[in-house]
Amino acid sequence: MPAAPRSSGNSSPRLPGSEAFQRIWECVAAIPAGSVMSYGDVARRAGLPRRARMVGQALGAAPRELKLPWHRVILASGRLAFPAGSRHFKRQAERLQAEGVEVLADGRVVTAQTDITLDEALWGPPA
Repeated sequence: MPAAPRSSGNSSPRLPGSEAFQRIWECVAAIPAGSVMSYGDVARRAGLPRRARMVGQALGAAPRELKLPWHRVILASGRLAFPAGSRHFKRQAERLQAEGVEVLADGRVVTAQTDITLDEALWGPPA
């Protein structure tokens, strides 16, 4: 994973160089190919519970050189976040399908998570 740019004393958690954004970027970078996480799951794993919208902001502000697998982040409902048929919807669906993730025409993502523990199934991924 490429190193995220370090903050230059930026204390606002909503600014691109902030520690919060860097933690989000690290979590997204760690999502393995063929897997997906919801915006809320990423926020919780980054230590930012109830900050799902911040995950979207962080992804939008991420420097291109990080080459984050943004396409692996989906809505809590199990759907792609973009409107069906839009350019971004098609791009995200294509990238996920190339990794073996099934994406239905309506944007629902079909996953077979067989390697999660009972705790993860009940309470979500570990923080």
